[in-house]
Amino acid sequence: MRNTCSRNTLVFSIVLALAGNLFVYGQDPDPAAEAISASSARRLPAWTRSELIYEVFPRSFSLKGNLDGVTDGLDRLKSLGVTVLWLMPIHPVGKARRLGPYGSPYAVQDYYAITPDYGTKDDLRRLINEAHTRGIKVILDVVADHTSYDSVMMSHPDFYEHDKNGQLVSPHGWSDVAALNYANPALRRYMVDMLLHWVKDFGVDGYRCDAAGMVPTDFWEQARAELDKVSPNLLMLSEASKPELERNAFSLDYAWPLLSTLDEVLIKGASASEVRRTIETQQKRFPKGAAHMLISDDHDTQRAVVRYGAPAALASSALMFTLDGVPLLYSGMEVGDATPTAGPALFESLKIYWPTSQIRPDFKKFYSFIIPFRAQHPALWQGELVWLHNSDEQHVVTFLRRVKDEEILVTINLSNTPFRGTVEAGNGAWREIEEPLSHPSQGALPAIALDAFQFRIFERAIAQ
Repeated sequence: MRNTCSRNTLVFSIVLALAGNLFVYGQDPDPAAEAISASSARRLPAWTRSELIYEVFPRSFSLKGNLDGVTDGLDRLKSLGVTVLWLMPIHPVGKARRLGPYGSPYAVQDYYAITPDYGTKDDLRRLINEAHTRGIKVILDVVADHTSYDSVMMSHPDFYEHDKNGQLVSPHGWSDVAALNYANPALRRYMVDMLLHWVKDFGVDGYRCDAAGMVPTDFWEQARAELDKVSPNLLMLSEASKPELERNAFSLDYAWPLLSTLDEVLIKGASASEVRRTIETQQKRFPKGAAHMLISDDHDTQRAVVRYGAPAALASSALMFTLDGVPLLYSGMEVGDATPTAGPALFESLKIYWPTSQIRPDFKKFYSFIIPFRAQHPALWQGELVWLHNSDEQHVVTFLRRVKDEEILVTINLSNTPFRGTVEAGNGAWREIEEPLSHPSQGALPAIALDAFQFRIFERAIAQ
């Protein structure tokens, strides 16, 4: 999805509400919510929870602005710790009703083609092969809810929704796209065959499915059943927060409620305890074992470093890399880049300013620590999440991640107010993890000191 800002007079909160199927935090609009939460989520591929997803907009990622530019960056991404590469839409963008000089990448003209600006199908094959050589999986961004108004599919008018006057429907107020009609079995067949094509012929490892909550759930279940026959361990990521999608169709969805809560805490000063409340509410809504992609930054938002400021952006990432879920890095986050990415910038050609790393060196230090630390500690990607009380829960979150032989204790100050207090850490000796942004000689648990937006991490072995 894209935040089209003033061009379509939609604000980000409305976009989230639509994509999340109009969910309200703490309330589930689905009358079958209780049955969904009592069911089990689709079993994740064994590799999924330990992954780091990296989102790339090829136009902005490199000076080349194409697939070869992404391929050239694979060694750097491998060194960073990336294990899943999400390519934003690579297909030709429609010209009819185009937004901005380049158009939205989510106004697809031909699902079976690659935009000439990005290169050829051979360039995509080379990118996927080179990524696989480095142990990096590649997922494509598929836009199943709508197409551009000059799509090749317009030769099948019955593939589209029409209003009472017979006119094509622009969904959700997006003037540059036309809504697809999933009541038509032929349209469903076309879309399933398209998904199979990129898996069978190019070896892609899955899909990030744009506006997935706006497409009928039974279509995704139909598609997943056929994809499983070809490649049962595909990573399917839904851009939604819709519990029923994770029963049979998707591996992951977006942790949008948590993102919204972080905005409330870091921008508006809401209590840090809202983080726990949000997570516990979502656990009650979703099937058992459901997994979520943890985000603080993507192409639909202002960059986290702009929304929160640099110290708070790092605090939000510390949370995303230590909570239960799969973290996302949107390209440029690792250097603290502030180049606009959401609409209308999405429809321009704005390059990431990689030299930002010289201006904000803390970002490189932070990600150089947190990414391998998470990868090396199974407690952070498969461990139990246990909330711990502290003496200032208005500003500070404290929790454990625990597996049978190890506990990781995380403390994060989500405010600009220094914290001097205690955390209920229990008995046993805790060893502080030395990370590059920490300050030495700050005392030992249960007493703890945290500067504004600081985080500290501790570990201890569990006696067997």
